[in-house]
Amino acid sequence: MTALLEVPAIRQRAKRFSVADYQRLTEGQRTELLRGTIIEKMSKPPTHQFFLKRLRRILEAQISPEFLVCTDEPITTADSEPEPDVIVMRGPEEKYRHAHATTAELVVEVAVSSIEIDRVKAQIYAEAGVKEYWIVCPEEKCAEVYRKPEATGYAERTMVAPPAVLECVALSGVRVDLAALFA
Repeated sequence: MTALLEVPAIRQRAKRFSVADYQRLTEGQRTELLRGTIIEKMSKPPTHQFFLKRLRRILEAQISPEFLVCTDEPITTADSEPEPDVIVMRGPEEKYRHAHATTAELVVEVAVSSIEIDRVKAQIYAEAGVKEYWIVCPEEKCAEVYRKPEATGYAERTMVAPPAVLECVALSGVRVDLAALFA
């Protein structure tokens, strides 16, 4: 994507978008705004949906009532509006009646065919102060875990695979048994 914008003829014709412009233009469309660039979202194959539903169910069973577990809800930043597969954010629900979340306790992306884009989003989530970010990779049966957000990205990145139990540092008591998840 960056290489495309390095071509002067293309760069001259490209249009940057603010978050407000993006929201007006793309309402109801399957897109995300990443660094001022509109990215068409890929269709979600059954494998993606299977693991998304499984993860949401696992998280909802462990999350305390002051938090909300949502899917495909945007996070609004200065130049981006990604829509993570799962977002765990502080409630109450009414807080988000007129504006999307600007940060979260935990964000999860299920990477069936989107690993490169999901890794790019790590920087955006870190800048937004998302405390913990997981990229769950069903095909590889592992999860990339990002912690300690800083302005330049996450200070900590680890890879976790079965039989490990993935423990969410940002949300006490939240655990995902990876062997059971990928079974």
